[in-house]
Amino acid sequence: MVLPIIAYGDPVLRKMGSNITPDYPNLKALIANMYDTMNHAYGVGLAAPQVGLPIRLFVVDASPFADDEDLTEEERTFLQGFKKTFINAEIVEETGEPWLFNEGCLSIPGVREDVSRKEKITINYLDEDFIPQTLTIGGLAARIIQHEYDHIQGVLFTDKLSAFRKQLIKGKLANISKGKVKVDYRMKFPELKGRF
Repeated sequence: MVLPIIAYGDPVLRKMGSNITPDYPNLKALIANMYDTMNHAYGVGLAAPQVGLPIRLFVVDASPFADDEDLTEEERTFLQGFKKTFINAEIVEETGEPWLFNEGCLSIPGVREDVSRKEKITINYLDEDFIPQTLTIGGLAARIIQHEYDHIQGVLFTDKLSAFRKQLIKGKLANISKGKVKVDYRMKFPELKGRF
C-alpha cells in the first residue's frame, strides 16, 4: 500500500526516532508499504518519519543508480542488488574524504542541493528479521544510508547546507510546508488538513 509522504515542516521529521522491538504492530506490512511508497515516488530511500512514524526504521534500494554511466561496471552491478531494511541503526564510524553529491528528498520535493558527506561508513543495525548486522560500505550506497539515517535522527539534508544556501531555498521550503508544490505522489502537508 502506498502511504502519503510527510512534507517538510511537519514536526515528526524533527523527532529523534525511537528503537522498536520485534512485536512492533504490523511491522512486516509497514516495511512492505514503505518499499511500495518509495518505489511509487521513484525514491532510493525512505525513513519511517517520512510516513509519520518517529521510529528507527528505514529502507533503501539503490538499484536506480545502476543505470548511471558515470559509475564503473562493478559499482553498477553492486548497486543493482543493494536493497536493505535497517532497524534501530547506529552509524559507528564515518571515514574517508568528504565529497559533494547533489541530493534531494521525497519530503522536500523540488529542492536539490550539493551535500558533503564522508565517503565510507560502518553501521550496526537489525535486518527485518531482527538479526544483528554490521555493514561497512562506501560510495553512493553509503550516501543513501547516511541520508536516511539522518531522518531517524531528526535531521534533514537541508540542515547540512551553508547559511547562504539555506537562505536561498527558504521560500521554496515555506511553499512546500503550505502544500504549494506539484508532486506526482501522495503527500501530507503540515499546514493543510487531510491527505493528498
